[in-house]
Amino acid sequence: MVPSDGAVPEDDALLARYAGGDLEAARMLMDRHAGRCLSLARRMLRDETEAEDIAQEAMLRLWKIAPDWRSGEAKVSTWLYRVTSNLCTDRLRRARRQMVDLDQTAEPADDGPSVQARMEAGERVAALHQAIAALPERQRLAVQLRHLDEMSNIEIAEIMGTSVEAVESLLARARRALAAALAGRKAEIGFG
Repeated sequence: MVPSDGAVPEDDALLARYAGGDLEAARMLMDRHAGRCLSLARRMLRDETEAEDIAQEAMLRLWKIAPDWRSGEAKVSTWLYRVTSNLCTDRLRRARRQMVDLDQTAEPADDGPSVQARMEAGERVAALHQAIAALPERQRLAVQLRHLDEMSNIEIAEIMGTSVEAVESLLARARRALAAALAGRKAEIGFG
């Protein structure tokens, strides 16, 4: 519930209220953060169902830690992004270990393009997504957090468990790699 003075409660205060049994505080935290967790998981996993599972698991972990949350040590949003990215990374690693020989696998049925695929139709977007997907995992995560989620380098460093300088280096290398990957496709994607 929003106070009568119109001020929006901080995440730490909402988490403390939830730990005390306030379900409205939980709803407010969900409204603020679940969508961004889901968005990050979608981009990392490229699978809607898996992304929904990850976002739900990240929020469940927040609810479990609520009674022990130490205000001021980390931002709730940063903690959630780190948990979400770690869960996605774990899921991707597990999937790589479980891959089977494609020659022995039946051709999957084509269910048509997803809503996201239809929305992102267009050569420029497809080319950019393809180039981002080819980046090494940590560079790809840094680019997604910086340019798609519009996070600061400080927040990204906290999420990735590294220094701001390392984030800047990851972003610089990623930008150079993207420029090189797209340079030969300028005419094809309408830039020349």
